[in-house]
Amino acid sequence: MKLDLYYERYGKGEPIVFLHSGGADLRDWMYIAPLLSKHYEVISFDGRGAGRSPSPIKYANYVEDVGLLLDHLNLKEVTLVGHSMGGQIATDFAMHKPDRVSKLVLIAPSLSGYTYSNEFNNEMKEILNEAPDIEKMVTRALRAPMYQIITKHPQLDLMVQMLSDHCKRMLTWPIFEMIWPQPLTAERLERLEAETLFIIGSEDSKENFRVATCFQVVPHIRSEQVSGADHMVTLTHPNAVYRLIKGFMDGS
Repeated sequence: MKLDLYYERYGKGEPIVFLHSGGADLRDWMYIAPLLSKHYEVISFDGRGAGRSPSPIKYANYVEDVGLLLDHLNLKEVTLVGHSMGGQIATDFAMHKPDRVSKLVLIAPSLSGYTYSNEFNNEMKEILNEAPDIEKMVTRALRAPMYQIITKHPQLDLMVQMLSDHCKRMLTWPIFEMIWPQPLTAERLERLEAETLFIIGSEDSKENFRVATCFQVVPHIRSEQVSGADHMVTLTHPNAVYRLIKGFMDGS
């Protein structure tokens, strides 16, 4: 299958592939990827329906897309770094193709098969209820507890731009279904083989901390909190995230 996803590739050395959060694009990594590219080969890409990648037509198989990207770049084994929904994709890929993931870095990931609270689901519905008014959708999204730091940070403009771009694209998508490997990962996290670094901001939402608790069953996991950061730790605390990833890659 021909690769139709937009990607950027920098640096030399051990390959690291970045998977951005939902509602964002590869700009999620614009402050972290350049730092790591001084030591490694880094690849960031726009997931299907985001940035400069095409929209999904009938269904979105984000896990399959990661495999297509690796095949296109002739990469047999990589470190995957996933943020939020990107972390969900990275985890599922590591479960489905363990021989292709040397290490796994998860930044406040979501989780296939996790039952989200009514409060969280209602927040998502309220955002969609504001459609097609993009400004109102973004304003409602940023009221979520997981964005309490970014809304007071200089990177707010970038966050608003990514969310606005995402909402515009999403409203043009045909009806589609997201496909995840079966059985769902939440049911078998204890079988995750990859050495894993789990990062979360100290001010992220209670919901994301509940997801974090699920990951405690992973055999080879190291957990770190970034003080004073919320869900968008990649934008507000990139140096801290870089240092954690670099230390993890170096084995320190």
